[in-house]
Amino acid sequence: MELKPGSHVYLMGICGTAMASLAGILKDKGFQVSGSDSNPYPPMSTQLEKLGIQIKTPYQAQNLNSRPDFVVVGNVISAHNPEAIELMKLQIPYSSLPKALGDLILKNHDTICVSGTHGKTTTTSMMSWVLEMAGKKPGFLIGGIPKNFNFSFRNPEKDAPYFVIEGDEYDTAFFDKVPKFVHYRPKHVILTSIEFDHADIYKDLDDVKAAFRRLLKLIPVNGSLIFHEQESNIKDLLDDTNTSHIYSYGFNKVTQDRHARCEVISVSEQGTEFRVHFKGKVLGPFKLLQPGDYNVLNATAVALQAYLLGVSMETVQKALNQFQGVKRRQEILGEPGGRLVIEDFAHHPTAVLETLKGLKKKYPQKKLIAIFEPRSATSRRKVFQKDYAQAFQVAQQVYLMQAFDTSKIPESDRFSVDELIQDLNKSKSQPWAQAHGNVESIVKHVQKESQSGDLIVIMSNGGFDGIYGKLMSALTVIT
Repeated sequence: MELKPGSHVYLMGICGTAMASLAGILKDKGFQVSGSDSNPYPPMSTQLEKLGIQIKTPYQAQNLNSRPDFVVVGNVISAHNPEAIELMKLQIPYSSLPKALGDLILKNHDTICVSGTHGKTTTTSMMSWVLEMAGKKPGFLIGGIPKNFNFSFRNPEKDAPYFVIEGDEYDTAFFDKVPKFVHYRPKHVILTSIEFDHADIYKDLDDVKAAFRRLLKLIPVNGSLIFHEQESNIKDLLDDTNTSHIYSYGFNKVTQDRHARCEVISVSEQGTEFRVHFKGKVLGPFKLLQPGDYNVLNATAVALQAYLLGVSMETVQKALNQFQGVKRRQEILGEPGGRLVIEDFAHHPTAVLETLKGLKKKYPQKKLIAIFEPRSATSRRKVFQKDYAQAFQVAQQVYLMQAFDTSKIPESDRFSVDELIQDLNKSKSQPWAQAHGNVESIVKHVQKESQSGDLIVIMSNGGFDGIYGKLMSALTVIT
């Protein structure tokens, strides 16, 4: 694929996290960029606006009247989308996002691909920041906006050795049904976890594992794999990679010299301090502002990868200590009326559980109130119905929104918020979980039932009908 500078590239589904990032990279490379989306919302819509990239809405055939030179089709676009139909009619050259990225950008750099069911965005952000602090000026593409950079992407300089990318296992496009990371040319892979997810495209855990098996097979002989040792689903795949440079990390003591063991020293509201034991050496101590054992694990993988790439541990110490996190990942929105309000992207039950555990450990004296919207393709299905009942046990009060648009899911397969409420309220002596049909109702009850000193965590992987601003405004009002 060759495009001349100044060519017009049009992105369908431009407000997706990866699509918005690619839009920024292409604009930075000198292309004219525009795109379309059905429901632009922050932070990606805000990022595109800052970049001066036009967003057309809604999807419609006439959006292609200016006839771009090339079209990148996002995975939210179906073959029946009016723009997809018009694209085929006009016979404009097109590609999926991952293939376009691989052909236009990644082929010129060593790719560090961070993959797994959980922790991809934070770990990719950490890895990018550590390499930045080491003077490597990496390119990166992240499924969120790291606060240290304030953009979800960076176009690598021509002589920059590394490109760090979030390796998503979701499929690529309606015409390219393979995991995104298949096109990412991975040389170094950090694999955090493998669980069943994306129930709309994977039928079971074995199907998910088959996707990650493809990733491991792509690692070249001179590449490397770093994986979480306590993940049995990863261990099943280790024979399927070409490289012998395989390393593990985790809290467990493992009697082999390619394992990095992390050890938590202290936890407080000021951060988590930990050290890493590797090949008889003690790396660190390191300090993280982000709470939770899973963030210690993410940081351990990053420290190990940096060590293997020759980055000094003093640089890693400084970088992790200055790592500010990612927008929408345990992001503190404010403390209106004395209530600490945090936004998080958690939607898989494991992520919900670990997020709540980490926050409870950091703020043990605060009453923990969880607000959750089942919005992802998996959370709107009943596959994890009972798992959510376990995940929310850490909270002391739960407010649940009815699942987002289940109209295309068979009734027998739909997640039931009401059943979850029943399960939660059976587990304690008095009701502590509520279901609501709209955001205004949640805001009204939280305003009335919370008090100064409480910790409120809002979890959704979507816009959640603007609950963030609505709740902050309501809590600011003295009642």
